[in-house]
Amino acid sequence: MRKLIILLSGVAFLALSACNRNQNLSDGYGNFDAHAEVIVSAQTMGQLLQFNVEEGDYLKTGQLVGLVDTLDLHLKKEVLMKQKTAVASQLINVKATIIVQKQQLAINKINQRRIQNLFKSHAATQKQLDDINGLVDLNRKQIKATRTREISIAAEMKSIMAQVASVNETINKCLIKNDVPGTVLVKYAEKGELATPGKPLYKIANLKTLELKAYVSGSDLNRIKIGQQVKVYYDKNKTENREVNGRIIWISPFSEFTPKTIQTKDERVNLVYAVKIKVPNQNGAIKIGMPGEFKIMENTK
Repeated sequence: MRKLIILLSGVAFLALSACNRNQNLSDGYGNFDAHAEVIVSAQTMGQLLQFNVEEGDYLKTGQLVGLVDTLDLHLKKEVLMKQKTAVASQLINVKATIIVQKQQLAINKINQRRIQNLFKSHAATQKQLDDINGLVDLNRKQIKATRTREISIAAEMKSIMAQVASVNETINKCLIKNDVPGTVLVKYAEKGELATPGKPLYKIANLKTLELKAYVSGSDLNRIKIGQQVKVYYDKNKTENREVNGRIIWISPFSEFTPKTIQTKDERVNLVYAVKIKVPNQNGAIKIGMPGEFKIMENTK
């Protein structure tokens, strides 16, 4: 009789334990990954003279991390600057010529008025009037032609300045600057290698916010929606979990079989839906690749 009582007590304990475990089951299981990964690439071609990036480094926005060889660009800029100096000298000479031509025109206009008055009083001949009129007309055409040349030289100057600006921009792109704050996940290049436009140099992500990509059964799909708050859990030690609030940011429109890497209590053949949950990670306790799980918070907005 005593053995029967002990056996029944054991069965009751196991049943109660199973009930408690079922109550503590999470609604989805998965792994943590970076929320927004950015691959930084080279923008110009040349040898990597400097590249101070290592996996695990934390980089700030605008931090200078590398340099592509700029020797050819500096030589090209030097040639352009010499051309600019020569063209600027021509422009100065043309402007001076216009000033002289305007002075000549002013003097000839005075003489023109004088001869016109003399012609009216029959003190000057028709030839003298025609000559001065022709000279004034010639001065005007000379000024017009010189101004056309001035416009041409000014356009050439603008073209050279545009080329200089383009070279400066390319030189600036040779300075490899980090665009987003975060931790370097993967390094793809080394100092001394040839960089080409679009070639990946390193991958970076802000690990202060991560994503839990988990899977929820089809029967629970109607309980979740984008923007919904959920409770996310990850390992603290062998027996305890840490808890943090998360927000659902994506729900797959397609079902799939439960991935083999996901350990759930459901049968492997069950169809599930992938979801992504944005999770804060200010203290850095959550690492990429760590397993995680979540529970749906009922009656949340």
